[in-house]
Amino acid sequence: MPHSVSAKKRLRQNLRNRERNRAVKSELRTSIKKVIDALGEGDATLAREQFRSVARKADRAAAARTIHPNRAARIKSRLSARMLAASKGEAKPSAGTKSSGTKSSGTKSAGKKSAGSKAGKASAG
Repeated sequence: MPHSVSAKKRLRQNLRNRERNRAVKSELRTSIKKVIDALGEGDATLAREQFRSVARKADRAAAARTIHPNRAARIKSRLSARMLAASKGEAKPSAGTKSSGTKSSGTKSAGKKSAGSKAGKASAG
């Protein structure tokens, strides 16, 4: 528990900001799901309206640094790609907003980096 007046105030601010940030992130995730559901139902006009809402919410959250700006760009890019694929009548991309391929490729490259750095340390030693 904080003892000084300034630490107590900082704790109050942190709790208030945490609640606000959680609400913004939750609202953004809900909006993303609405776009995906609209695309699944084949309602392009509703999906387009929802996408505009998501883009606005993502940009505002990024401007306030609630989410990283690159994450906002990633959200908009992936949803717009889904909308384009749906409008062309192609098979829609994976169900989640996160791609499963990113995680596996990230671990492979991380393994290579660590192996390379160990080899570099051994030769430098």
